[in-house]
Amino acid sequence: MNQKSFEEVIQRFREIDIPETFDIIVAIANGGIVPAGILAQRLELEVHLLKINWRDTSQKPKYNAPKLLAPIDFKYRDQSILLVEDRVKSGTTLTYAMELLKGAKSIKTFAVNGKADYSLYDEACFLFPWIM
Repeated sequence: MNQKSFEEVIQRFREIDIPETFDIIVAIANGGIVPAGILAQRLELEVHLLKINWRDTSQKPKYNAPKLLAPIDFKYRDQSILLVEDRVKSGTTLTYAMELLKGAKSIKTFAVNGKADYSLYDEACFLFPWIM
């Protein structure tokens, strides 16, 4: 699997245009945590975790569908949310997360790689530079 350098990915984070404003960032844990942290610094927003799992470390489905692993413990109703994921393959996890966050004022999606409202890349899978 190809890998991108940390400098290259960070440069994309610096360059991406995000003209909308948000109240909070919600990271789909675990993959969305690092990208959400980078965005939180840039946008000066609080990050909350949505603990969902579907795939194992080799990106193969672990369950029949994405699964919520812990209760939602933050206020999301009437909030403008930037929902952050590392990799979007089918969009199933993002769709599930958006269902869980019904009641939010608005939800826009961000992916490091894949189809989202905002994405750094949309290409074949590659190894993220923060993965050990």
